[in-house]
Amino acid sequence: MELEFVSRFKTGELSVDRGATIFLEGNHNPHLYTVLMGWAFRYKLLPDGRRQIVNYALPGDLVGLQGSLMGEMQHSVEALTPVILCVFEREKLETLYRNHPDLAFDVTWLAAQQEQMLDENLLSVGRRSALERAAYVLAFLWSRASTVAPKHGRFELPVTQRHLADTLGLSLVHTNKTIAKLVERRLVRWNGGCEVLDLESLQKIAKWSGMPDVQRPLV
Repeated sequence: MELEFVSRFKTGELSVDRGATIFLEGNHNPHLYTVLMGWAFRYKLLPDGRRQIVNYALPGDLVGLQGSLMGEMQHSVEALTPVILCVFEREKLETLYRNHPDLAFDVTWLAAQQEQMLDENLLSVGRRSALERAAYVLAFLWSRASTVAPKHGRFELPVTQRHLADTLGLSLVHTNKTIAKLVERRLVRWNGGCEVLDLESLQKIAKWSGMPDVQRPLV
């Protein structure tokens, strides 16, 4: 019964190019999505164009739930890489909560996880030093990416130092100098993207214990 509902809830798949806007703050959208492939990021803009990246979306993540509850988006979402999205009809979300409590719990779990990530990001921007912030963000993204990356062979985080600056709340120059310190210590390698070489040391610098070992639901 749940599989039948999900098949009706899902309306198709959407391919999005790198740099394309998935959601725009202040707009309404009749759909919400789960990420099937690729990376996206969620951000807020000040009137003068300054940007704060508040989170990243990876395969399995739900994006656009806020618009279902608030009426319009309070943030924007942009594709960091080419992205494939699973498209769901927003208007059927109420039916999901009313008739399919197990699926509703999964959606709520994903939303709660996003809030938990935002708590840690707020701690970083408010209390961690520049080096601790950079170590945390790279360790966090690497830990998340490791769950969806190929099990064999190298991979890199598809973030630029501009993205990191907007995530850390630092200037690009300050971010470049901070990343250079991590490179000098041989904790990361930077070649267009970032490869983490010593996750444990990054976690120690950030004073972060790592991702909780829990099984996430798939919607």
